[in-house]
Amino acid sequence: MADISVKAGKNVYKMIREGGFNFDQVTTYVGPAVGPRWLVASGFDMTLFQSGTLGRHQPVLLAGSSAGALRFAAWLQPEATESYRRLMEGYISMSFNRMDTPETILESIHRVVNNYIDDDAVPFALANSNFRLAITTSRAKGLASSEMEWIQRLGLGFSFLYNAANSSWLHNFFQRVVFYNSPLPPQFCLKKNFRGKAIKLNEANFKHALLASSAIPLVVAGVKNIYGAPNGTYRDGGLMDYHLNQQYAEKKEDVILLFHHQERIIPGWLDKKLQYKKPQPEALENVLMVCPTEKFIQKLPGGKIPDREDFKTFADNPSTRITNWWHAVELSETLGEQFLELVESKKIRDVVEEI
Repeated sequence: MADISVKAGKNVYKMIREGGFNFDQVTTYVGPAVGPRWLVASGFDMTLFQSGTLGRHQPVLLAGSSAGALRFAAWLQPEATESYRRLMEGYISMSFNRMDTPETILESIHRVVNNYIDDDAVPFALANSNFRLAITTSRAKGLASSEMEWIQRLGLGFSFLYNAANSSWLHNFFQRVVFYNSPLPPQFCLKKNFRGKAIKLNEANFKHALLASSAIPLVVAGVKNIYGAPNGTYRDGGLMDYHLNQQYAEKKEDVILLFHHQERIIPGWLDKKLQYKKPQPEALENVLMVCPTEKFIQKLPGGKIPDREDFKTFADNPSTRITNWWHAVELSETLGEQFLELVESKKIRDVVEEI
């Protein structure tokens, strides 16, 4: 399969090499906070939920931050495929100019959320029996909670320095808050190294949690005082859990599925420029990661995956960006099918590499 590569943590790698993997072992599907890069995951997502390969015998946890949470909220809707398509339409059609502020950008994201999630569909989503949603947000503290740019920038500067020295010190600036729709908090929220709060999703806070998880610092205004959660300003969940930063597996045979746009897994948003920052080894042991290959990426417009910089690059020509992004979506449509074929044919044993 020239378009995807498959990598696995040591437990899953051994399982696959011995021919023991099947989709019923997937207990969690992780959606990283990757901005517009999520668009290349769209074909993979669509194939998985249209084929019904996940959640057949037990509910699967959909754990996401920011763009990952937006993706997975569509999975819970009564018409998941239609909801997902409306998300793509609304997300891709967003355009910004130099007059936009963090407040107006938040309003734009709010319109996208309202467009793909109907208010009367939220109770259905909360009662979904196949999938459980976990939306990660970050409650800002001190300077980082301010909406004044220079103060927030100062708070982020301090948090970067503290985090660079010791990841646990980031908790002085942000508190991890996970909103969930299962009867009990997800198991990863109950582990001692979780260091956060778990808040039950309801009709009043569902959309606000989604918005908060997408509130990129300095770019998007924070969401204030979400119902049922501690008061404060809530920002992008990727600040705490960017790509993958939790131990989601409960048992050795659990499989944690991750579709990722790149091979490097970065634990927190502030770790992007810190090459030495990696997830804890135990968090990767049960991960099954699927990535687009460089050959596939070269097929995309401009030979690159869509990203936030495209908003600036095509600020005066948004129609070109929109066309490019839709083309990326079209090219990604086969990625899920390629993965299913690898699994069903058992050829995955021949191509899997260890993380």
